[in-house]
Amino acid sequence: MLSDIEIARQAKLKPIVEVASSIGIPESELDLYGKYKAKVSLDFCQKVRQRPDGKLIFVTAITPTPAGEGKTCTSVGLTQALGRLGHKVMLCLREPSMGPTFGIKGGAAGGGYAQVMPMEEINLHFTGDIHAVTAAHNLLAAVLDNHIYSGNRLQIDLKRVLWRRVLDINDRQLRNIICGLGSKADGVPRETGFDITVASEIMAILCLAEDLKDFKRRVEQMLVAYTQDGRPVFARDLRVAGSIAVIMKDALKPNLVQTLEGQPAFVHGGPFANIAHGNNSIIATRTALKLADYVVTEGGFGSDLGAEKFFDIVHGYSGLKPDVAVLVASIRALNLHGGVPLSEISRTNLPALKKGLANLDWHIHNLRDNFGLPVVVAINRFPTDDEEELELVRRHCEEQGVPAAVSEVVARGGAGGEELAEKVLQVLEKAANSFAPLYDWQAPLKEKIERVAQRVYGAEGVLYTDQAESDLQKIQELGLDRLPVCIAKTQKSLSDNPELLGAPRGWTLTVRELRVAAGAGFVVVLAGKIMTMPGLPVVPAAEKIDLDDLGNVVGLF
Repeated sequence: MLSDIEIARQAKLKPIVEVASSIGIPESELDLYGKYKAKVSLDFCQKVRQRPDGKLIFVTAITPTPAGEGKTCTSVGLTQALGRLGHKVMLCLREPSMGPTFGIKGGAAGGGYAQVMPMEEINLHFTGDIHAVTAAHNLLAAVLDNHIYSGNRLQIDLKRVLWRRVLDINDRQLRNIICGLGSKADGVPRETGFDITVASEIMAILCLAEDLKDFKRRVEQMLVAYTQDGRPVFARDLRVAGSIAVIMKDALKPNLVQTLEGQPAFVHGGPFANIAHGNNSIIATRTALKLADYVVTEGGFGSDLGAEKFFDIVHGYSGLKPDVAVLVASIRALNLHGGVPLSEISRTNLPALKKGLANLDWHIHNLRDNFGLPVVVAINRFPTDDEEELELVRRHCEEQGVPAAVSEVVARGGAGGEELAEKVLQVLEKAANSFAPLYDWQAPLKEKIERVAQRVYGAEGVLYTDQAESDLQKIQELGLDRLPVCIAKTQKSLSDNPELLGAPRGWTLTVRELRVAAGAGFVVVLAGKIMTMPGLPVVPAAEKIDLDDLGNVVGLF
């Protein structure tokens, strides 16, 4: 089989104007970024708001492992399959961050014959949205430090500046720094640090805002520091919300691209699901639902992260309700959850596979029992899978009362996803949907945290550090304790310990810190040892990426 990048280069793409026309977007509503990318005007997004909604298909996965689950590939392939079956369908994905692209993961635009195009551009600078978030975020940081240097009229406490800087590259060296060193003219020395851009609150606001007016309102509400006498300082106090909106005005427009088989796709916004809320923009998903009969979207990582945050945060701000959940699993990943070493996951090991099914079962429980959604399991087939393994998983899902289909979209594109698409359509037609969020936003903060920890993660309880208890008290004093919670934890386990695979029991979630994202509208709960600035692996993907003599990107996949 050809590599992802070879498949992408051989693709014959439709002009993006033609793709837009297929779903009723006139060329006059597009800002063209070459032949195959465009932004859709916010005016058009508003014009279609009164149309009826299509069906929303939410794709999530079991707990991810280095073996791969194929959630994005499945999302793209399912969209292509629905298109092949004659349905009007759209795809909504997040934009890839260059942190993972040059770090450990590589690109995030699907793979094989289930990709969004133009793949190389989407994985790199794309339309500049993430760069815009970086610039807007760091403008606020610069203005804040300049305010302190220029007399500090607001009496900001240098030890309680909350607003760090961001960068869209994994760089552990910048997690904790001292800025302002040098002469007096070089600023006021203080401790600070960098987060990755996709963890920026401005990125979260981009994805949760209803429109430009709502975006500006949320930016003004961002909590950036405290004064020396303990009063909160918001972005509005530094008078730069207008400048931030100017930087972000184009980034707010959804990006229109296409799948390898020509179905329209919005790729917009990029918050990670382990350290942020992990879903694409409300503007993009809402608009897609007005243009297509079926919309496929995905949340980052497993059902305990991106899915839970869509159901408990995104739904609360948008009213968007999934009609069905597609849960992606792979034999290789289930083997790893069953205790098989990574080097041996491709060998048939039915006892380990049976043991690993506990992780699949927990995610089915999350989606069906905690949130009331009908579920279809997509078994993402790898070349090393044999029929006995696939049949074991299929039969197990049937015993759980959940339909399952083998997906071969990486090798066969939309044709390899038709069985999955048909199962999804059958569920949409017949299955009951009693979707409801897990908790009431008006509940106390600890109750919300503990409900997610116990019901979604399977924890016995929650332990709060002294810092977390202090943060809780301050949030209550600010009157912000009625916001939903966005728990930042490892994606590698249902627990806060990346070493605990499967469906661990008898463990306690450790909450070490809470941060208020008052503009985005949630409380970030840092659990375990999760970092908001990732580091590079021993051999980063950056070492393999290059340009050949013809100017083609090589090594991206």
